[in-house]
Amino acid sequence: MPKNNLSIKVGGEAGQGVESGGAGFAKALVRGGLWVFGASDYMSRIRGGHNFFHARVSETPILTHVDDVHLLLAFNKDAVAVHLDEIVPGGGVIHDEAVKVDEAALAERGVRDFHIPLVKMAEEIGGHRIMMNTAALGATAGITQYNFERIADVIESNFKRKGTDTVQNNLKVAKAAYDYAAENYGSDFEWTLEALPNPPKRMLLNGNQAIGMGAIGAGCKFISTYPMTPASTVTEYIAAHARKFGIVQKETEDELAAILFAIGAAHTGVRAMTASSGGGFCLMVEAYGLAAMTETPLVIVEVARGGPSTGLPTRTEQSDLQFVLHASHGEFPRIVTAPGTVEQCFEAGYRAFNLAEKYQTPVIILSDLFLSNQMRTVDVDAFDFHKIQIDRGELVSAEQLDSLSGPYERHAVTESGISPRAVPGHPNAVYISTGDEHSEHGWITEDSDIRNRQMEKRMRKQDTAAAEDMRMPIVWGPETADVSLVTFGSTVGAASEAAEMMTADGMTTNVLQLVDMSPIDEDKLTEIINGLKTMVVIEMNFTGQLSQVIRQYTGRKPDVLIRKYDGRAFSPAEIVRAVRDKVVVNV
Repeated sequence: MPKNNLSIKVGGEAGQGVESGGAGFAKALVRGGLWVFGASDYMSRIRGGHNFFHARVSETPILTHVDDVHLLLAFNKDAVAVHLDEIVPGGGVIHDEAVKVDEAALAERGVRDFHIPLVKMAEEIGGHRIMMNTAALGATAGITQYNFERIADVIESNFKRKGTDTVQNNLKVAKAAYDYAAENYGSDFEWTLEALPNPPKRMLLNGNQAIGMGAIGAGCKFISTYPMTPASTVTEYIAAHARKFGIVQKETEDELAAILFAIGAAHTGVRAMTASSGGGFCLMVEAYGLAAMTETPLVIVEVARGGPSTGLPTRTEQSDLQFVLHASHGEFPRIVTAPGTVEQCFEAGYRAFNLAEKYQTPVIILSDLFLSNQMRTVDVDAFDFHKIQIDRGELVSAEQLDSLSGPYERHAVTESGISPRAVPGHPNAVYISTGDEHSEHGWITEDSDIRNRQMEKRMRKQDTAAAEDMRMPIVWGPETADVSLVTFGSTVGAASEAAEMMTADGMTTNVLQLVDMSPIDEDKLTEIINGLKTMVVIEMNFTGQLSQVIRQYTGRKPDVLIRKYDGRAFSPAEIVRAVRDKVVVNV
């Protein structure tokens, strides 16, 4: 029987504990040394509707979800109706006895009915029906024969703040459900789970938490935001650790205030950031240009969701790429990086501050909802704070300011385009800076020669960054291949697994992931893109925004463009089907 290779969904209404139940089981699996990928799918409502949490388990690292489901934990009958077609023959549905399912429909598909008195156990053993979720957690472990000790670990850590009695009652409920499920259904269920001996310590982390962790590692000391899904958890993570690391966290009255607060903090020399989704960033755009004109280092996290307007507030999309590449009027150097994995989110979280201060310009970390809330097992070694190098750029020291013979020129014209920056506070570091065009001293001007010098100075930073710090695409899989899946952001997980599947099936395939989106070394990118045999661009938007960027810089159109814009992320099998339907290999 397959061991430690399982896909499970937890489905029900908002408010039934769908995500917390799924996340609890995922934590227990990670503590047993297994690799987990988990993602929640939820409607934009507090109660009702249909939500689900999808967890995938393996003994090897995994980057995405799959279509097939082996086990469905259904908190209501709607969950069965929605997900029945996804359950593989031999799979099963766990549900309380009071949740009536269509037994004939399950039998026709070859799906097993695991009905268990979850509520009754919670009430009779634990004293309250609220422990039904705990019973469901135990039952899931029992059917899959997973080690109960790992379930107990999670229960104890989750409930210890509520006291010993609560912990013990939940443990009794979980154990009763575990034993019942194991005895009645577990002995012949095809898919089993087993904790590894001496499991290594790993973390279960999502993309937004990783960005926050990287920002803390970079020395971020200020974050100001207005809550907006799905960016809010960046703030929540940093706020949870703010006291420990001396960070000021401000929740402002709106997004305009949020970015202006952050610009003010950055102006004083503090590493500062803000975060929002596309709708919130729309409101920030004018002030975004202010940060560019005043050459203020600033980090902005933009976590995309489906639009326009309110759009799909709890669904994923990659339709903000062109927006962030061209946001705000006028021209100025902008740095945009788009991580695609949890590990890359961590790196972006600290690297963005170095780039912002080195080039004295705003830096945008572009993410998306799927990346923001996906929970993945990650190695602790991939988050080594000791490896973080802090680069504050060309800061003018107090000694240098003491030795000035004339006034400090905040916007001095230099060959690199980077003007030495003095942090306010020194008597010789008093200067003016404005959103109007200005001279080297920051004085407002409309002089055409000064405008030319300042504009050219600022734009030289873009050339310097492209040559020195911006990275070329990452190749996943073989260096050369008959088919190359070109992508960015969270789609890299599904694309990389799809490439492995196609290569195993005889079509050599790799993945080209663009991470640094602006600025780009056009010559190097053109050489790479022109070296691809068959270029298939995979992206989650309608207009093919990544393919537009590639064509703009290299002149090459994709041989095939595969798009998705229904608010749901690509699965590997979905990409494989699309490629097989559309691709004629260029050799």
